[in-house]
Amino acid sequence: MFRNRASRSKTPAHELALDCLQAGIEAANPRRAVERHCTLAGDTLRIRTAEYDLSAYDKILVLGGGKAADDLAAALETLLGDRLTDGVVVTHEQTADPDRVAVREGEHPTPADGSVSGATAVLERAAAADAETLVLAAITGGGSALLCAPVPSLSVDDLGAVTDGLLDAGAAIDEVNAVRRACSEIKGGGFAEAAAPATVVGLLVSDVIGDDPAVIASGATVPIDTDPERALAVLDRYGVSAPNVRAWLRDDDPHSAPDIAVDNHVIASGRDAVEAARDVAAEHGYDTCILSTHIDGEASEAGRVHAAIATEISEAGDPISPPAVVLSGGETTVQVTGDGCGGPNLEFALAGALDLPDGAVLGALDTDGSDGSIDAAGALVDGATVTDADIEAARTALEANDSYPFLDGRDALLRTGPTGTNVNDLRVVVVQGQHNFVSGRR
Repeated sequence: MFRNRASRSKTPAHELALDCLQAGIEAANPRRAVERHCTLAGDTLRIRTAEYDLSAYDKILVLGGGKAADDLAAALETLLGDRLTDGVVVTHEQTADPDRVAVREGEHPTPADGSVSGATAVLERAAAADAETLVLAAITGGGSALLCAPVPSLSVDDLGAVTDGLLDAGAAIDEVNAVRRACSEIKGGGFAEAAAPATVVGLLVSDVIGDDPAVIASGATVPIDTDPERALAVLDRYGVSAPNVRAWLRDDDPHSAPDIAVDNHVIASGRDAVEAARDVAAEHGYDTCILSTHIDGEASEAGRVHAAIATEISEAGDPISPPAVVLSGGETTVQVTGDGCGGPNLEFALAGALDLPDGAVLGALDTDGSDGSIDAAGALVDGATVTDADIEAARTALEANDSYPFLDGRDALLRTGPTGTNVNDLRVVVVQGQHNFVSGRR
């Protein structure tokens, strides 16, 4: 999985960190999720605890979008076989090639023409469904950008600019999606409304903290009220101008959610990745601790907190005793003030490297294989990644949001390519034992 694993496996601690990260990514793959949570027995499709009688439908479609939508569609096709009629999904950097479901490629994280044409194809196929159709909505992380259907008053450039502005300002994903939802014809249940009167069942791969279906891909299968005032408040909070979007939001009235019943099932999330990583560490005899799957906020600050926990384990054996592995998930953000190259996980790792004790290893990555929009999934660092001579250069890199070249020059980047899943960030800290630690380098 890791294209540069050989050069990153410097010690047993590095090797274990890589094993944990790989296990987490593999556990969150949609194919594995479908195997865990979906079965077909005769005419009965079972998704978690819900059952659907397939004999009641003339057609079964797979429609949706997201970074893992093609892998999810392929897994559903394997499960259903020739019962599946057809479908359309929109993804980014295709990794699966189902026979019956057309795969379109769009842009991420900033939507563009491919995301619009893909969303249009999905909506058109949904609108052709009738009451005898079962629509399996394959919705995964990244779907907000990849399923882009602007309201008539706005263009894809308008939505792209407001998305970039909010992400650069460090807005949380639920805040970004509040704006996207108010400006879209597919989000906030718009997809489900287009498919009515068909039966719509959502199979969701979550990339958001808390796994709220209304936030995953901006709730394409979750009918909710639009809230222009909240969207305007988000723009005000982060100082994003977006004049065309603001004009639309000021003129638009709140809309009640369409009266449509949808079953939504979250079949994979960051919790799956973290638990799989924990199992690997435990199998190797390490004491383990899941710190949280809800870590958010500024990436560099979160990285320093993880380094501080590693120091506490190393020096005092708290909250667990070494050899130990600490794991976390979630989604940190970066308030961009410089013009460098990097992503949240790279900033997390670089900030953590400044304070890691000797013998500790920290790995952080985005499970989709791309940290933001760069060609690295994340980074693997240790107490020697930032030497005494490198401290000022590391601080400067963080201030300029330029973590990529610093870490690349020290053989710390992790490269996987597209992984076929997207369940947020995964982080692992390996502490081998007690070591002397000299503080104050930050």
